[in-house]
Amino acid sequence: MSVESSVDAALLLRRHGLHVTAQRLAVLRAVSDRSHSTADDIDKIVRAEIGAISHQAVYDALGALTEKGLLRRIQPSGSPARYESRVGDNHHHLICRTCRRMVDIDCAVGVTPCLTAADDSGYEIDEAEVIYWGRCPECVAAAS
Repeated sequence: MSVESSVDAALLLRRHGLHVTAQRLAVLRAVSDRSHSTADDIDKIVRAEIGAISHQAVYDALGALTEKGLLRRIQPSGSPARYESRVGDNHHHLICRTCRRMVDIDCAVGVTPCLTAADDSGYEIDEAEVIYWGRCPECVAAAS
């Protein structure tokens, strides 16, 4: 999902049963513009855009938007939760151990091989969450 305009974002909120508020619109824009940001990062972006807003209002908006499936919450080990607007597909993430930059990685090629568990224990699997760890090219170059 990409939030292209306030009109599109407002329609999106209404379609998911949410009231349209300046806070929710600003949070959607912030996450869409800067994917994989933490709640604190999003709070700073939203405050710069609309001025006075409580931390709680930002957290509440993130919670509501995530609950309705408009945002995705990712919480890698040892990291605060991060948010992205890319929802509705089964993609994964790659995180640099040095600078902590996170990028999207599409699921392995083929007919959703990442959803084929060795033993599904009778579950109907519809999503897999994989996080790859390593070092980004910039950090590898800096270490050389």
